Amino acid sequence: MDSFTIANTSTSTGERLHQAEMPRFGLGVYLMGDPGECKASVLYALEQGYRLIDTAMAYGNEDEVGQAIRESGIPREDIFVVTKLRQPHANSHEETLQRCQQSLENLGLDYMDLYLIHAPPKDLSARAPVWHGMEECLSNGWTRSIGVSNYGAQHLDAMLSYASVMPSVNQIEINPWLQRPALRAATEGVGAKVMAYSPLARGHKLADSGISEIAASLGCTPAQAAIKWCFDVGAITIPKSSSPTRILENLASLEVDLSGTEVAFTALEESYISGWDPTSEP
Repeated sequence: MDSFTIANTSTSTGERLHQAEMPRFGLGVYLMGDPGECKASVLYALEQGYRLIDTAMAYGNEDEVGQAIRESGIPREDIFVVTKLRQPHANSHEETLQRCQQSLENLGLDYMDLYLIHAPPKDLSARAPVWHGMEECLSNGWTRSIGVSNYGAQHLDAMLSYASVMPSVNQIEINPWLQRPALRAATEGVGAKVMAYSPLARGHKLADSGISEIAASLGCTPAQAAIKWCFDVGAITIPKSSSPTRILENLASLEVDLSGTEVAFTALEESYISGWDPTSEP
């Protein structure tokens, strides 16, 4: 499966530090809250070849992700695990360290591959110390890389004044109806990769005529067309599903060739936000 080399870029030297290979496609486990649902989904996805699993403390299923990884029999180093520091927990340097350790305990792992701040801390004065805590988690070896989620261009720009290293990833909502070229460019501009969550806009738009017509022309499903668009614009893409059929369908989207549909996809843009959007916060 395709991968990116992610890295935390030094703000003083521009050197790319803590480089890690990250799969470009994976499984999101948001809203998998029923007992056993997340574990079964992760196990099935791993059996089918997925190697990137994206969870968060806020999802309440870090424990089941860890159980699935251990029971899969796949070497730990072959699976890329992402989890996140909850926005309500992003208050101080010390709490950041405590919550990282708590996530590792929940996962039952010695390290995570990527630790993200789930959203910009509400308290503007906490943003620098929280990131310094993330940097300490990195230097302690608790995570192989650190990044952010739901950060707007203004948040990334502000980080240049207080970060020793910049994020390796910015995970944001991106889909054909919310294409965000400026934010994608700002993310790449600080040396980070874009990670697309809600590539299907939570399913809100899959029955629309625009995506249906594109999918029909390609011989795929609307969901597959939307997922492949996210992938083709260069985003690490993590569709969420607990359905074995959909987990397979989503993986098969990587084989879809979108050639000739560029104009049609551009026409889908409508700045549609399907859920949470802290990128617009101060």
